[in-house]
Amino acid sequence: MKPQTFIFIGRSGCGKGTQAELLKKLILEKDPQSKIFYLETGASFRQFVTGEKYSNKLANEIYKKGDRQPDFLAVHMWSHVLIADFKGTEHAFFDGICRSLPEAMVFTTALEFYNRKATIIYINVSREWSEARLLARGRDDDKSREEIKKRLDWFDRDSYPAVEYFKSNDRYDVLDINGEQTIEKVHREIVTKLHW
Repeated sequence: MKPQTFIFIGRSGCGKGTQAELLKKLILEKDPQSKIFYLETGASFRQFVTGEKYSNKLANEIYKKGDRQPDFLAVHMWSHVLIADFKGTEHAFFDGICRSLPEAMVFTTALEFYNRKATIIYINVSREWSEARLLARGRDDDKSREEIKKRLDWFDRDSYPAVEYFKSNDRYDVLDINGEQTIEKVHREIVTKLHW
């Protein structure tokens, strides 16, 4: 199987990580010799804000307010890992990147550099569905309705324009997936739309 690139995007709590894991498992079943490069930026940010340096502390203040981190920091989270660790022969999975239009445009320059096209797996869920899921999940950054509202607001304001940008750029194939189904049905819809 030719190495492919997948970007998982959607509102917080939509199941990006779960679906990425299921797709990774399927690829390894279809092609056991393949390698997978996996990059998830949410965990990187959560670790970054616990650091003691000046930049870590500033990012922690933003995190505590529930605001979106600046684009330059988001780009740093994935670009330095790509440069250091990506070999070019792997399937590439990106979970939680391109949270804004400027970040999506920078990511496009990375795809051009690596001569890749990408499939966007947009797991589409409503705000109400996302809020209920986040409250039920109960992670530290999911405990307050006010904090969740901020995150959902910045998805609508900042991240959704990136989805629209992907739809208009021929380097991307956007799969709009109904995320308000069981995990198994979401996975099946992804596989069907990939024509596997």
